[in-house]
Amino acid sequence: MRLSAAFAIVPQLYLVIKAGLWPTILAISHTPSLLLQPHELSHIFMFHVWRFYSDGIDGNARATKQKLITPHAYGVVLDIGAGYGHTTNYLDHSRITKYVALEPNTHMHAELRRKAETAGYTETTGTLLILPCGAEHIDTILSSLSPVDTLISICTICSVPSPQSTISGLITEVVKPGGQVLFYEHCLSDRNDVGWWQGFWTPVWRVLFGGCCLDRPTQRWIEDVGGWVGGEGLWEMEEEMEEHLFGYRAGRFVKAG
Repeated sequence: MRLSAAFAIVPQLYLVIKAGLWPTILAISHTPSLLLQPHELSHIFMFHVWRFYSDGIDGNARATKQKLITPHAYGVVLDIGAGYGHTTNYLDHSRITKYVALEPNTHMHAELRRKAETAGYTETTGTLLILPCGAEHIDTILSSLSPVDTLISICTICSVPSPQSTISGLITEVVKPGGQVLFYEHCLSDRNDVGWWQGFWTPVWRVLFGGCCLDRPTQRWIEDVGGWVGGEGLWEMEEEMEEHLFGYRAGRFVKAG
């Protein structure tokens, strides 16, 4: 892998720090006890980082999301790691009965709710539910809703704790028989040299970007759960550059009924 490609992440690290550091310092100055709450500090930092990054990241993937989500999502939709609710831009409202947004960072909920309401999903009509927990909290999710028709994961599995058990639990327990999984995630490269650099940068990126890991073979973990009977499987990402630390993969899998 060329060094220029391996170190292309450095300007992004600078922008992440620039976006999140000063607002986080201000938050600490107002509430010094935050220094004893590292989890909350991470949420505050990520809230400001994602406000800076999210529209651009969403725009870069717009064509893929339109092909992946718009024609396929239906019924009760669970969007894990919903962030600011960009997924609602791609849902066909006529096919969706309820949008369930799973977002543990409560600082993002106001904008998430605003975007969902703009797209026609509201809590007053029962078409919107926001859950303030992580994807790994399977029991909490199931205490709030029945198994869903569509599970959507957009750049989320990279940061969940215990990803393999979380993926397995979501698919086997939260997705109903005959339901589907739609995902768009950056994953471990098939190239050993690129994968080595992904592993090299992950400890730094994970701290700054809410636990995000660059070196997870998410697409394989989803496929390996098994029990699939349809869908397109893994999509070929023709536009993806080989020498890229953020190699994205998308796919659609349908669970056996």
